[in-house]
Amino acid sequence: MASLFIKDPEAAALAGRVALRLGTTKTEAVKRALRLIDKGDDPLSLSTSTNQWLREYRAAHPLPDREQMKINKAFFDSLSGEENIIDPWAE
Repeated sequence: MASLFIKDPEAAALAGRVALRLGTTKTEAVKRALRLIDKGDDPLSLSTSTNQWLREYRAAHPLPDREQMKINKAFFDSLSGEENIIDPWAE
């Protein structure tokens, strides 16, 4: 029977944290992670770059148009519930 001994303390600690979160052993946590990567089901696949992921995310979740947004003092006052306070500096 082959065994896997993790010599890197950082990798061992990471496997321990993941195992604790999953409620399982370090061995099982490592096996689950390797199975996901092997099957290609990993949502943050090693083949996907961060830039590519961000482009896809922004395409699916576009930001609002800045020209249509009215960001002024009244907007910021409404965020803090101060829309009825008279501004002493206003002319």
